[in-house]
Amino acid sequence: MDPTHRGPDEFGHDRNGSAQDAGRRRPTRDPLTPDFGQQTPQQARIVPLISGDLLLTINPVDGSEVEPCRPGEQPAEPVRRTPAERADRERAAAPPVPPGPPVLQLPLLQREDERERLVRLLARGRSVRLTGPAGSGRTALLDAVAADCAQLAPDGVVRLSGHKRTVTDLLYGLFDAVHHAPLHRPDRALLLAKLRTTGAVVVLDDLEFGGAALDELFDATPECAFLLAATPDVAAPGADSHLEEVFLAGLDGAASVVLMERVVERPLTEEETNWAGDLWFESEGLPLRFVQAGALLRQRDLLRADPTTYDEYGYLDSRPAEAPFPAEAPELPLPSLGEGAAPAALLASRLSGAARDTLRFAVALGGEVPHQAHLPALVGDTHADAALGELAGCGLLSPAGSRYRLAAGVVAQLEAAGYGDDATGRARTAAQHYAWWAGHPSVTPARAVAESDAILAAMTQLVPGDGAGQTSVAVLLARSASPAFAAGLHWSAWEKSLRIGQEAARIAGEVAEEAYFHHELGVLALCTGHPDRARAELETSISMRGALADKPGAVAGRRALALVEDLSGGPAAGGVPLNEEIPAGRFEASSPGGPTVGLPVTMPRSYADETAVMSRQTAPKGAGSGTGGRFAVLGGARRNLVAAGAGVLLAGVLGTVVTLGLTSNSDPQDDPAVSTEQSVSEDDGSENELPADESTDHAVPPAPAPSATSSTPGPTGSEAAPTGSGSPSPGSSAPQDTPSSSGNPSSDGPSPSDKPTKSPGPTKSNPPPTSESPSTPSPSDTPSPTDSATDEPGLPGSSDSASGPSGVTSASADESAAPSESASVA
Repeated sequence: MDPTHRGPDEFGHDRNGSAQDAGRRRPTRDPLTPDFGQQTPQQARIVPLISGDLLLTINPVDGSEVEPCRPGEQPAEPVRRTPAERADRERAAAPPVPPGPPVLQLPLLQREDERERLVRLLARGRSVRLTGPAGSGRTALLDAVAADCAQLAPDGVVRLSGHKRTVTDLLYGLFDAVHHAPLHRPDRALLLAKLRTTGAVVVLDDLEFGGAALDELFDATPECAFLLAATPDVAAPGADSHLEEVFLAGLDGAASVVLMERVVERPLTEEETNWAGDLWFESEGLPLRFVQAGALLRQRDLLRADPTTYDEYGYLDSRPAEAPFPAEAPELPLPSLGEGAAPAALLASRLSGAARDTLRFAVALGGEVPHQAHLPALVGDTHADAALGELAGCGLLSPAGSRYRLAAGVVAQLEAAGYGDDATGRARTAAQHYAWWAGHPSVTPARAVAESDAILAAMTQLVPGDGAGQTSVAVLLARSASPAFAAGLHWSAWEKSLRIGQEAARIAGEVAEEAYFHHELGVLALCTGHPDRARAELETSISMRGALADKPGAVAGRRALALVEDLSGGPAAGGVPLNEEIPAGRFEASSPGGPTVGLPVTMPRSYADETAVMSRQTAPKGAGSGTGGRFAVLGGARRNLVAAGAGVLLAGVLGTVVTLGLTSNSDPQDDPAVSTEQSVSEDDGSENELPADESTDHAVPPAPAPSATSSTPGPTGSEAAPTGSGSPSPGSSAPQDTPSSSGNPSSDGPSPSDKPTKSPGPTKSNPPPTSESPSTPSPSDTPSPTDSATDEPGLPGSSDSASGPSGVTSASADESAAPSESASVA
């Protein structure tokens, strides 16, 4: 017996235990194989953040939602970071240290004059542009100058990367480096107000713009001194920028030999020195070329010491015991001058298989190297993360912000060697991996933002795609990564991913995903202050989701569109404003063969209260509820369209019932005791009963008789006599004498309607008789049986006006007179 739980020890047979004992039992374990059967659902990553005065909720399922910030929910004022916080952030933003042996730290040769000049200018508050060709050592010089200027400005030194960044990205990057504002993206006014009081030395590498954009950067930060590094092909700054120019040239021959010796870690021989001199003339003294050339000499030394270093089994791989040991390699010659000037292909051929696969992925991604944590999954080798150290030691990588990319000229050299033959397949593999990784709940938005360049490069490579499923993979990646970019406040990457995903969805024919991307683009435009663009994107998304019957997505789009109209103060297309009662208006119904006709439809008040969020639509000139307009424009909301159609259908049904009541049992040969008036007004006391006729005093003056109702085809197809003459049409069983305008029937024989007990007093539905004689009806006032037979709402020749209990009014006489208009309603 268990001393804690009373009852038998057998599992599942403790029937005598109390409820307290049952609550003390150990819970059931989770299944060991959750993949079998129903999978564990993953929660969507919903992130609320503040953008100006708007509360933006990133919803990756139905689309992001935006609404004004409620009182009391405004974010706190951004605070300045302390020097310790800035140092921690700078260390976190630095490129990761490659695994494996430490990378050799090279000295800064022949840069003392440039270094002192740059520090002196920055200390005076002047901004400097450092211009030099790719591979001239600009990044190494910037690192040294940044270390010297650490104590010059009150906000310290801020390191930024301009690689694929706009001026807006740099402004928000500078704001985030100096101020602490989590999940808050200030609007333009607050951003500029904070940057005007920011005093820092901004070191900006890989600048890609100039001209007016550079002037905008300087105007927004008057208290900052900039050290910009750019290549000569970047646009020059404006004439009024007052920017100092410093040109960075290559090394001389002696410094080039010293740098190569530091890479090889030994003195050069005479042959190698002469080879280095020839390389100096070829490369114009660029330090990057000598670093790569020194890596070639180091590989040559390893081959001379161990011939099995680079064989078919791979670099540093374990050699099988049964593999034959190659003979001693002969003396290896120096690389040719062409191989020294473009050494990427030769260097890559002597690396490990994982390093070569990493280079193939980098070429497929346009030079963007995936983070070392992704290399084992991409390459398929658990030790593939060490490949990053091999590439960095050979001079094939250069830092770009918090990541690495291929050095200048390496992509072209590897493509010429065949490393880009399967670029599309590699990009698709990378896109599938990033789609799973970016959408995982454990991945923070900051990590996704750090990998944004590689993710965008994978999407760009697949759109437009010729292979099967390439665009669908791009859609999946954009759908997974774009919410993470938005939550990480990297909105330029958010916009790029949305536009690439929208184009990929359009090519792939995925309408639902295309509608999602249009919605997100509209929300982004709304948050960035572009209401016209937001209105266009949201209306496109609403129309697509309406066609797909996506109610949650359409509601989210209408809410965002209503906010656009509230902020812009202008009318929108497609409905009425939120919480506004739908008036009784005219809705347009058209037919493909003729003009339109306006039907006055009265909508119940309860239906207007249940409508979804709709936007306002301006009425055309001349439209109104009175006599100001005859036609109206049908709103874009589907509920209004359904209500209008229901009103037209109900009017037609009621008109048919009235017509059938007028024409049925009116033949005196079948039943001479029953007349037309009796069949209609048998129970005059009912308030829902419809009157058979109305007096000419209350009726609308009749319109000219249309040609479509002036004659009725007979049984043989010939036209009958005009109905206005009072004679019935051929084949009609209705009597020739019709009721007059006074409401009293005119018949030859007696009928039950002549009894005095059936004659009610003068009411609205039964007006008093006029002085006109019922025995001499005028041709224009006397309806014929043919008119009665065709007198239905929505059909040609309709002139009755009936009102049903539901409040829906059929077409009036003046609107149903035109035959073409009535035909369009039918």
